[in-house]
Amino acid sequence: MKILKGLLIGAAILALIGYFGFNYMKSQTKKASPEEVATYQVGDAEITIDYSRPSKKGRVIFGELVPYGKVWRTGANEATTFTTTKDLKVGGLPLAAGTYTLWTIPQAGSWTVILNSKTYPWGVNYDGIAQRDPTADVVTVEVPIQELPEAVELFTITVGGEPTALAMAWDQVKVRVPVTR
Repeated sequence: MKILKGLLIGAAILALIGYFGFNYMKSQTKKASPEEVATYQVGDAEITIDYSRPSKKGRVIFGELVPYGKVWRTGANEATTFTTTKDLKVGGLPLAAGTYTLWTIPQAGSWTVILNSKTYPWGVNYDGIAQRDPTADVVTVEVPIQELPEAVELFTITVGGEPTALAMAWDQVKVRVPVTR
């Protein structure tokens, strides 16, 4: 009986340490890459993007931190979500109202932008590989990069401009994917 009681107390202590340790690590990660929830209007559709914003911090981003030719969760921490209240066209392709995860495959001169119908709890596995299931891809479009004259410190996603586009900018790179209602 004493052994069982000791084991239960030990297990409870380990569970508490694990719970608080995980939440502490999560809060520290969120400080380095703050969470952003941005909402935009495209006609009568409301688009909400929920993502984390990593910083450049003097690093070479594309081709090094974010390798060329590999799927990137497009942001930090949890997988970025893109929610629309109405059907849209993204890059000229139909997208039904709903919530999607946003993935990209950066290249030196273009990016492949992907909207995926599955949601994922984190975005990458423990080995750093993107969790995206390609069989759930709904929209895949390739867009050219724009080189920016000045570096963007915090990764930024917006929807707007003329013509309306989903834009992503970080370091000295920006991409725009047309979005229409």
